[in-house]
Amino acid sequence: MFSTLKQAFKDKNIRGRIFFTLWMLIVFRIGSHITVPFVNAGAVSTLANSGLFGLLNTFGGGALASYSIFSLGVSPYITASIVIQLLQMEIVPSFTEWSKQGEVGRRKLNKWTRYFAVAIAFFQSLALSLGFNSLAQFGLIQNPSTTTYLFIALIMTAGSMFVTWIGEQITQYGVGNGTSLIIFAGIVSRVPTEIVAFVSSKLLKAEGNALVQNGLLALAFILIMILIITFVVFINQAERRIPVRYSKRANSANQRAHLPLKINSAGVIPVIFASSLIMVPQTILNFFRASHGEAEWFKLVSRIFSLQDPLGIALYAVTIILFTFFYAHIQINPERVAENFQKSGAYIPSVRPGLATEQFISTVLNRLSFFGALFLMAIATAPLVISYVLDMSQRVALSGTSLLIVVGVALDTYKQIEGRLIKHRYIGFIRE
Repeated sequence: MFSTLKQAFKDKNIRGRIFFTLWMLIVFRIGSHITVPFVNAGAVSTLANSGLFGLLNTFGGGALASYSIFSLGVSPYITASIVIQLLQMEIVPSFTEWSKQGEVGRRKLNKWTRYFAVAIAFFQSLALSLGFNSLAQFGLIQNPSTTTYLFIALIMTAGSMFVTWIGEQITQYGVGNGTSLIIFAGIVSRVPTEIVAFVSSKLLKAEGNALVQNGLLALAFILIMILIITFVVFINQAERRIPVRYSKRANSANQRAHLPLKINSAGVIPVIFASSLIMVPQTILNFFRASHGEAEWFKLVSRIFSLQDPLGIALYAVTIILFTFFYAHIQINPERVAENFQKSGAYIPSVRPGLATEQFISTVLNRLSFFGALFLMAIATAPLVISYVLDMSQRVALSGTSLLIVVGVALDTYKQIEGRLIKHRYIGFIRE
């Protein structure tokens, strides 16, 4: 890994992409500390233990902690992407047709994704301002009025779209998926702060047996984190290689061909999708908190969509499993793979071309996705279950969803850099 990164910095083009990515992330981090006008940022601290606040702060790259102009981050764009992908499933014929048109169709879908993202961002910013102002005992918004709320919503919507633009620039001119890197940067930036807070509160102020106990707890936590990260990397890298033969190629080439299917083909996307889907109902509920906060139906629905309640955790787990199967089939479309095999004269040994190949790939993918879904569900929900059982309200930056995102994005970025290195070597070899 270190040799690859060393070679990347020697390559002028890749070095430029890395520095461009860093500059864009610096711009994002600076904007994350610019508080929205008419907002008392000090009141945000009273919301720190809210489940919705924690999720939004994760997908906002930590910007919600200061209720900044970038508070929404890329969460509206992620939610809009979910909506567009669902509408492509034979729901809106135009979207379904565009999804099969290659680059031209992708541009049309991206345009509509941005339209949806603007609408969701405006709606979400209004709901959060109203709901969080209520949760903070009406101390968050200064001089609340319709004009004030609309102005704040416009500022936060513009900020979210600017963050989305930064992500797109990183994707196009940087080293990888800009949206994921923004979330990654926000999570990682909070780790040093939490480490300092833990050391100052648990170790420096402790004495005698308490100091020893807290020290052992910190050491055990570090060891557990290392084991979890190792396990996550192992699962993300694990794959099943289906042998592929080509009727028009030599046997030596046939022996080396294979179709790699990962255990976790969907990556960290199902967790991001599930988290975003949980956030939408919570955002809507904020509109009714002031008027119906004590109603039984409101309390029940709040429990269902709360990650601090067993019902909400169970819904979160089921949603992750469903999205894992859904996105795995989007990433590796068995029908399209079988069609491409026929066009290129490829086949899987002992499997007939066409429909039989599609069914075989689909069956293997479902079996692998089953274990991948269990893996994602366990990593994402374990910290929530532990927090509920032990009655722990403090959220840790590198826990569950955040850990999966950090490890997944780090591996993906490394592969992006490695792929660009190989591409440049190949181009240089051809030119020579």
